[in-house]
Amino acid sequence: MALEVTKDIISFRNSVREVARPNQFQVELDFPTGLAPASPSKLAEFGTFLVKGANLPASTLGTVEVPYRGRVLKIAGDRTFEPWTVTIINDEGFKLRNAFEEWSDKISKLAENRSATSFSNATLYQTSAVVRQLSRSGGDIKAYKFEGIYPVNISAIDLAWDSNDTAEEYTVEFAVQYWEPFGDKKDVYNSVEVSTAGRGT
Repeated sequence: MALEVTKDIISFRNSVREVARPNQFQVELDFPTGLAPASPSKLAEFGTFLVKGANLPASTLGTVEVPYRGRVLKIAGDRTFEPWTVTIINDEGFKLRNAFEEWSDKISKLAENRSATSFSNATLYQTSAVVRQLSRSGGDIKAYKFEGIYPVNISAIDLAWDSNDTAEEYTVEFAVQYWEPFGDKKDVYNSVEVSTAGRGT
């Protein structure tokens, strides 16, 4: 039986009601302890203002291909997690830039192939992050938590005499152990509102 769909614009409006906006989001970065001069909580606060770009993660599942009499049987393979990249506005104090450079340097020193004592194993330098998709009213409608992240690439900042009316920005790429939907409700896949705690409604 064919599905009858009403195609007028009001029916579309009533069905969709609202669309998610890519400029309504917030990123919350956890920083490891021992980065000077700001505390991890203060750096995380700076991040909510200075992270201007991010993404909701892709879900990637590998495929095992088994040949069979001229055909190929496809079976679900292993899951992989791609690096996660954020774009950051650079303030004159270089607050986040300095923190990321120090974080990276303590994992692997710039001048010699060793780690700082305070970053001597993965539990000490890997942290987590949350990216939240916000509604027009400011509430969370979807959130993801990235676990076991650390910076693997801090991009260059381009300088030029003719770069007028623009702010410096750069990207940071994080290695990710895994991500998962994140929220206060148990079944996040079937919930419309992930969390409104501490946000306008």
